[in-house]
Amino acid sequence: MGANNGKQYGSDGKGSSSISSDVSSSTDHTPTKARKNAATSEDSDLSMRTLSTPSPALICLPSSQAFINGKASSTSSSSVTGETVAMVHAPPITCLPRPHVRPAARMQKEQAPIDILPDQAFLQIFSHLPTNQLCRCARVCCRWYNLTWDPRLWRTIRLTGDTIHVDRALRVLTRRLCQDTPNVCLMLETVIVSGCRRLTDRGLHTIAQCCPELRRLEVSGCHNISNEAVFNIVSRCPNLEYLDVSGCYNVTCISLTREASVKLSTLYGKQISIRYLDMTDCFALEDEGLHTIAAHCTQLTHLYLRRCVRITDEGLRYLVIYCTSVKELSVSDCRFVSDFGLREIAKLESRLRYLSIAHCGRITDVGIRYVAKYCSKLRYLNARGCEGITDHGLEYLAKNCAKLKSLDIGKCPLVSDAGLEFLALNCFTLKRLSLKSCESITGRGLQIVAANCFDLQMMNVQDCDISVEALRFVKRHCKRCVIEHTNPAFF
Repeated sequence: MGANNGKQYGSDGKGSSSISSDVSSSTDHTPTKARKNAATSEDSDLSMRTLSTPSPALICLPSSQAFINGKASSTSSSSVTGETVAMVHAPPITCLPRPHVRPAARMQKEQAPIDILPDQAFLQIFSHLPTNQLCRCARVCCRWYNLTWDPRLWRTIRLTGDTIHVDRALRVLTRRLCQDTPNVCLMLETVIVSGCRRLTDRGLHTIAQCCPELRRLEVSGCHNISNEAVFNIVSRCPNLEYLDVSGCYNVTCISLTREASVKLSTLYGKQISIRYLDMTDCFALEDEGLHTIAAHCTQLTHLYLRRCVRITDEGLRYLVIYCTSVKELSVSDCRFVSDFGLREIAKLESRLRYLSIAHCGRITDVGIRYVAKYCSKLRYLNARGCEGITDHGLEYLAKNCAKLKSLDIGKCPLVSDAGLEFLALNCFTLKRLSLKSCESITGRGLQIVAANCFDLQMMNVQDCDISVEALRFVKRHCKRCVIEHTNPAFF
């Protein structure tokens, strides 16, 4: 790859693309170019050695200085920001001005301690950098340029921030990564552009066209994404397993495009290989959309539908019919989900390990009993704010889900010390327990839990009337337990 970069400098320098505005600035601007001077082979070698000093062709100066014959002249700076970022394509060596370098300074530069590091050490360091920092490193010198574009460093693209021209950044990056394999970027497997509100369907279309080996895509909080772009991604990236579209409130469905559906129907039965899907805060998602998702994404194991307020029990029925391998499911704040919905969820049986039904006000002991009876391997349950749950529901849960490790029953005013006693006598491996704002809980219930659940690591009793003696008892028996409380006398 490094052997080809020298040719790239000469062939692509004139039309080189800058991601300075794409990656770091919200202002469109074009760096002022230096005057092209003729140079001999010795001049080129000198320029190669002095690339470690950022040149005018690589930097967007705050004052937008233009270098003419080695001298700086000031120009208008109204359209140029102070942020400086590397160019994806380096300029031709002949375009760089020839600075005066003293022999002593040159020897000192050649003896820099960092130059002693082997390439493998640099690759290890670069592997921890985000995409924009990696692009900055590419401008330091020829050696760093070659190392930063090593394919092993480009399995992941990670861009964040509201001001990034993310569509153009993705276009430029994929174009550079497609040089060895025209129009296809085979090494890229993960793209994370969470929080980039300027991302549009164009950016996702670029990924879909150039990254057939994509396995993970995170676009949470990108409000301009639509169904069409998501359809294009899942149709062109058959290996996509992880998709996070949380906060993309224009996304109402996950499906194949018509062309892909017809093409793949005989081979894969119109299925998508997604296993992890997060649609938190996709407010427009309805039962019909969930039905389509379940019918196409039958391999789902993790599904998060937090605050998808239009989902009802009917949508959960479709989900369980098609997606029988779901291990983690969240329907928190889905106010239309009731005990009938939990009856459908219970059909997942022992495969279900994680369930969140927080603030689903229509759920009572009846729904908890369905889950406790059939989902015996449940490890995590979040039922915070389900005010219809009582000690009877907690009894069913404790006796049938003895391997429960985490339980949140905060803001359940009908749960008392009797329910905690059932929990303590059956769930000995409990590690996390939240009882926040449980008005009927007293110190006696906590002492019973502490005396039986020695592995307890976290207990939340904020806004509960618990005495200092009870808290000290818990700390004495569960030494690794972190107690979250609101009692100023205990510290």
